[in-house]
Amino acid sequence: MSLINEYRATEEAIKELQERLKNLSQDDKLKKELEFEGKLRTLMGEYQKSLRDIIAMLDPDAKAGKAPRAGVKTTGAKRARKVKQYKNPNTGEVIETKGGNHKTLKEWKAKWGGDVVEGWATLLG
Repeated sequence: MSLINEYRATEEAIKELQERLKNLSQDDKLKKELEFEGKLRTLMGEYQKSLRDIIAMLDPDAKAGKAPRAGVKTTGAKRARKVKQYKNPNTGEVIETKGGNHKTLKEWKAKWGGDVVEGWATLLG
């Protein structure tokens, strides 16, 4: 991208963001949220409480921002890759691999194209 095109694109993005900011600043919901935040921060300062203190009061089970997300296992182990079998219809040669870092597979992809070679794949498990 030429420098002038980048300049114009940035200028256009700034205009769009300024318009969005103007619309947001006129939104009643935002005004109420900002008012609530201001009052809450004032109250927190008055009682010398931090955001962590407030969270601990409202959700005692939360562990300082380390609450596990729903449905996510935290075993730390990587998910095992599935074995794919590629059968070259041109040569009849068969390759089984878990990843794309296979010498012959790379050669096939270079010769016939990645999309074509992926079409030859069968998932084994």
